[in-house]
Amino acid sequence: MNTSSGKPAVSLDPHAVDLFEFARSARQAAGAVRLSQLPRMLNEVPADAPDRDTVFTWQAEGFSQNELQDDGADGPQPYLRLALHGHAWLECQRCLTPYEQAFDVDMTYRIVASEEEAEEFPLDDDEADVIVGSRQFDLIDLIEEELLLSLPLVPKHEVCPAVHESLVSGASGAEAEPDDESGEAEGEGKQPNPFAALEALKKDEDGGKQH
Repeated sequence: MNTSSGKPAVSLDPHAVDLFEFARSARQAAGAVRLSQLPRMLNEVPADAPDRDTVFTWQAEGFSQNELQDDGADGPQPYLRLALHGHAWLECQRCLTPYEQAFDVDMTYRIVASEEEAEEFPLDDDEADVIVGSRQFDLIDLIEEELLLSLPLVPKHEVCPAVHESLVSGASGAEAEPDDESGEAEGEGKQPNPFAALEALKKDEDGGKQH
């Protein structure tokens, strides 16, 4: 892609970016955003997380490349590249405790002027996603959207530190680890014991003889 790596990152309001100028001038910008500024992402963080307000760093880069336009002539097509790095605490669905999930996003977007134009591009285009640009584009909103799309389908530790008490007790037996010995012991204890029943019967008979 045609980028200008020699230009320093510029200071801008990430909530109001002239995206077309940003791409035309091959500008670059970088910054950080706290999770408390992303309410939809914050909803994904459990209340008992060690740190609910983690920080994500971002880098944005605009560029253009000549492409065939609707009128048949070559013209500059604006693009945006966005990279995100950071972590957030999520709740493991296996042991029900918080764990740290890393996020590393690197996306390239084709910038178009309208929703109608965006709909002309096929959804299976692997080269770049399509976004509708504006002269007051909210980059933070795009950052939050990408983080939400990057959430794991089933948040969980790679290796859980411990099996949750409810899993061992059998409250959610289907979730229990197959090699969990304590869970198997609990399951065995629930089986009817014929010897215990025989013992109880003998006691009843002895009691009847005493009367």
